[in-house]
Amino acid sequence: MSKPDRICVGSIAGAFGVRGEVRLKSYCAEPTDIAAYGPLWTEDGSRSFHVTLTRPVAAGLGAKLAGVTSKEAADALKGTGLYADRDRLPALPDDEFYHADLIGLEVRDPGGATLGRVLSVHNHGAGDLLEIRQADKPAPLLLPFTRANVPTVDLARGLLIADLPEGLG
Repeated sequence: MSKPDRICVGSIAGAFGVRGEVRLKSYCAEPTDIAAYGPLWTEDGSRSFHVTLTRPVAAGLGAKLAGVTSKEAADALKGTGLYADRDRLPALPDDEFYHADLIGLEVRDPGGATLGRVLSVHNHGAGDLLEIRQADKPAPLLLPFTRANVPTVDLARGLLIADLPEGLG
């Protein structure tokens, strides 16, 4: 399984003020680290931004993006994902993973039967949830990403082993 060259580290939540400042939503473990991973890119790689954090704001961080000088320009970027080059990000311990590396992994049960593939990773504040497209069911499965539920992640083989809790799946 190939790793993406860039990892989504945040998004632009909208304009903040009238001079082109934006409100950033950081997906980094330490939110202010987002500025250290620049330049940050749009998903398609067509634009890059050098980020200067200005202050904490409600539900995010205030920031100036190089080249964004008006409220209108900042508003036009609302919803834009911000991606950092993978080689600018810190190496992770063996038991931690970037969400982008989990997406697309094949999911098998402890006996080796295929359960599906990881479609996405969600976090609504209580921990990560893997959204798994099940091989034999139309509805996706949401599995808490814990060591008990997912004892093995093998990125080299593109595989994770899921030990589903009773009643799930």
